[in-house]
Amino acid sequence: MSPDGALPRDTTERVAHVPVADTLSPADRYQELFVAVQRGRVFEDSKSFVDCVPRQSPKRILETYRAEHGQPGFELAAFVHAHFHEERTPQNHYVSDPGQSLKQHIDGLWPVLTREPREHPANGSLLPLPQAYVVPGGRFRELYYWDSYFTMLGLAESGRHDLLSTMADNFAWLIEHYGHVPNGNRSYYLSRSQPPVFALMIGLFERHRLCQALRYLPHLRREHDWWMDGADALRPGEAHRHCVRLEDGSLLNRYWDDRDTPREESFREDEATAAQSGRPATEVYRDLRAAAASGWDFSARWCDRTDTLSSIRTTAILPVDLNSLLYKLESKIARLSALGGRSDVAADFAARARERQAAMDRWLWDAQRQHYVDYDWRHGRASTRLTAATTTPLFVGAAAPAQAAAVAATVRDRLLVQGGVATSEDESGQQWDRPNGWAPLQWLAIHGFARNGEEGLAREIASRWLHTVGSLYQRECKLVEKYVLVHEPDGAHGGGGGEYPLQDGFGWTNGVSRRLLHEDHAHPAHRARAGTRD
Repeated sequence: MSPDGALPRDTTERVAHVPVADTLSPADRYQELFVAVQRGRVFEDSKSFVDCVPRQSPKRILETYRAEHGQPGFELAAFVHAHFHEERTPQNHYVSDPGQSLKQHIDGLWPVLTREPREHPANGSLLPLPQAYVVPGGRFRELYYWDSYFTMLGLAESGRHDLLSTMADNFAWLIEHYGHVPNGNRSYYLSRSQPPVFALMIGLFERHRLCQALRYLPHLRREHDWWMDGADALRPGEAHRHCVRLEDGSLLNRYWDDRDTPREESFREDEATAAQSGRPATEVYRDLRAAAASGWDFSARWCDRTDTLSSIRTTAILPVDLNSLLYKLESKIARLSALGGRSDVAADFAARARERQAAMDRWLWDAQRQHYVDYDWRHGRASTRLTAATTTPLFVGAAAPAQAAAVAATVRDRLLVQGGVATSEDESGQQWDRPNGWAPLQWLAIHGFARNGEEGLAREIASRWLHTVGSLYQRECKLVEKYVLVHEPDGAHGGGGGEYPLQDGFGWTNGVSRRLLHEDHAHPAHRARAGTRD
C-alpha cells in the first residue's frame, strides 16, 4: 500500500503467486470430527491435530467420517492417522557442535528455523505467506507476531538482512489481506492478534537502512484501525472489541479475541478450565483467548486469584504494555505522516498519542507504588500486582523522567534477580510468572532503562541475562524458550509451568541474546562453548 492507500507496485508483484488461503479453522472445517479427536485424546498435545495436514479434501474426509464412525469396529485414532499427516516435533533438537561459541550457535540456527513458502502444504491450517520467515522452534512451526520482532534483532546482528526484508514483506502482506497481523500464520489464529510491534519492526528496518519506512505507513494505519474498531461510538463505561471508554472519556485498549470457543490448539485445556470456573464457559474461553493474544499465556496478572487459572478475566484488564505499544504506533504514524506531507494526519495522530499518554498517566500510573500497573476497568481499580510490563512505557518513550526513575528503583528493589528481570512477583505455576524469565521482557527493560538515563541498571540486567543464557548453553548446547532466573548450583535451567513442555530453539532468545552480545563485546558469555564447563 502507498500513502494514498494503493498497494505499491513492487509489493503487488511479489505477492501475486501466493495461493488463496483456506481461512476456515480446523474446528469449523471438521466440526464433530474435530471435537471427537480432541476429546478422545488421539494426540497428546491439542495442537497436534490442528496442525495436521489432510491427505485428501477436508470435505471428503468429513463426509467419510460421518459415513463410517457409527459402524462396528470403527477406530477413531486409526481413521485420523489414515486421513491426516501429523507434523511431529523433532525429538532431537538442534544441538551445537562441541566447542562452538554462543554467537556461532545462534548464527547457525537461522537456517534451521527458516521456512519457505514452497513448504506450505495444501488444505492445512497453515496460512501461506509470500516470503521466507523464521519460526520460534519446537512445537511452534509457524510465524508468530510479537516473537518476530525480538527474533529480528538477532537477524540484524547476524547480517541476515535478507530475512529481515522478507519478513517485512510478510507482515505487510498479512495486514493487506487480513486487516491485522494474526497471532500466527494459522487459520485458528485469525481471530486475534498479538502485541502490536510492527511499528517497532519498521524502526529496526530504518536503523539498518533496509527500506523507506514511509512505504509502510498505510499498513500502520490499517493496523491501528483494526485495534480501534468501534472506539468513536463508545460512551463512558462502554467497551467494544479492543476498546474501552473510561468514565472521564479517555480511551484505552484491552486484549480481545473475536471468538468465544475453546482455543483449538488448547481445546482440552480450555474445556477443563471453563468447567472449574463457575462462570459461563463462553466468558472463560474469551478471556483465555485474550490472554493468548497478549503473549502472556498465562499469568496471574490476568486472574483474580493466583492459584487458579479459572479466575481469569483478561478482557476486564487494560494492560500497560499494550497501551504503550499503541502509543508507539500512534507516534510512528504521526512522524511518518509528517514526512509524507500529510500534516493533517500527523496532527491527528500526535494528538491521539498525547491523549493516550495522558490516559496512561491517570489510569496506569500508581504514584503510591511508584510503578506502572494494569487497570481493571470492570471493578474500577488498579491492579496491585507488579510485573515486568511496567518497563514498557519507558521503552516507547511515554514515561516522564520522574516516572522512569521511580520504575527503575522499583524494579531494582523487587524484580531484579540473579538471572535478570523477573516476570512478576507471583509464583502461580503459570509460565509468565516467577521463577521464569523471558527474553522479550529483558529487552524491553534493558532498552527502556537505557533510554531514560538508567544505563547502569540496563547493563546489569543485560549482563545477568547473558550469564543465564550462556550458562545453560555451555551445559546443554542449546537455547530455550524461557529460563529459571534463580540458578541452581550446577548453573541456569530452562523454565517450566504452562500448558506444554519447555521448547528448544528458540527464536526470541536467539534474537535478544545475539543483539546483547553485540552490545557487550567483553561479556564472559562470548567465551561460553557448547558442551564445556567453567
